[in-house]
Amino acid sequence: MKWPAIAPLDRTHEAAYRALIDGKAKPLGSLGKVEDLAIRLALIADRPNPSYERALLLVFAGDHGLTESGVSAYPSAVTVAMVATLLAGRASANAFARAVGAEVKVVDAGVAADLAPHPLLIDAKVRKGTRNAALGSAMTAEEVESALARGAAIARRAKDDGFDILALGEMGIGNTASAALLLHRLGPADLPDCIGPGAGHDAEGMARKRAVLETAAARTPVIEPLQVAAEFGGLEILMMAGAILGAASERVPVLIDGFIVGAAALLAIRLDPAAADYCIFAHRSAERGHEVMLAALGAEPLLDLSMRLGEGTGALLALPLVRAAAGLLAEVASLDDVLAGRL
Repeated sequence: MKWPAIAPLDRTHEAAYRALIDGKAKPLGSLGKVEDLAIRLALIADRPNPSYERALLLVFAGDHGLTESGVSAYPSAVTVAMVATLLAGRASANAFARAVGAEVKVVDAGVAADLAPHPLLIDAKVRKGTRNAALGSAMTAEEVESALARGAAIARRAKDDGFDILALGEMGIGNTASAALLLHRLGPADLPDCIGPGAGHDAEGMARKRAVLETAAARTPVIEPLQVAAEFGGLEILMMAGAILGAASERVPVLIDGFIVGAAALLAIRLDPAAADYCIFAHRSAERGHEVMLAALGAEPLLDLSMRLGEGTGALLALPLVRAAAGLLAEVASLDDVLAGRL
């Protein structure tokens, strides 16, 4: 399939942006990695005064056939309940979004139920949940293409609506199982290193989850990204991958949340390596496998708060840091101006 063309960052002005920051009224290099982030934001925006004030959190929701085999401690009905909570403004992501000044929309990528229309709900449902990947392919090639295309269209529409930065989150019971399989093949990484407790498992539950994922992985040896997506992917994960590709094609930076959104970023980058330039990894999740995922991507996250909730909560908490880094370029006086009294 085809997605919008992504232009790699033009680093022609990188040295000039570095010099601009070095000339600010502060000791050289004293803001550490924030300075690197500021330069990257300038490269994405292709100007020395980027602004990322209008932020949108897109929470993609979908269900997984793997839950039929017991990979989660909770039933798929929880996905519907949490979507309702998000739309009511009562989830953790809603509280964090209000705190950092971001808007929230929920995307129905593949919830296994009919959802009532809502002003904050984007109906992009491909099908009602994926098939059980332990028994066969989770999706058809056509469903994979549809999910990616719809995600790209949602991101591009957000840019048209005036949003200049996106944060991605997810909701879907069973999605850590899907993400683990994607990491296993696309990392690549040893499957045991990819499997964590997700929403919560005791020892018996973890043993069952490992056994189910081993069965799923043993079905097929595929490693090509689109084939891996069809065999093991979740609709919300694929749609997020499409959103990353679509946002990158519009030069819109994307705040990548934790393990599940990281799996979407891994897929997007394997499909088009240029997408990596536009992914800002927000935090290091406590979910087992995320460290392996970050290493596979060569990514260094901004925060490490021992979080593993999802919903985009980690991405939202990184948003003020992104805005502060942009402000370093656009708002801080130069040392020359300070010494000359030109304030």
